[in-house]
Amino acid sequence: MNRIKEVLKEKGVKQVWLAEQLGKSFNTVNGYVQNRAQPSLEILFKIATILNVEPKDLLIRTENN
Repeated sequence: MNRIKEVLKEKGVKQVWLAEQLGKSFNTVNGYVQNRAQPSLEILFKIATILNVEPKDLLIRTENN
């Protein structure tokens, strides 16, 4: 699971803008935001760079970590 939705809201950024920055479709980014799909590590790092956050800030810590 990821925190992309929360970070987008904190930054005041829309999914459409993130999709454009990534060169991905809105549907792909929406899947990440809604946690229906998880981005690859490469894409996760790109998202972190675009949003100016640490990659770990996009992840949800689980009890097993």
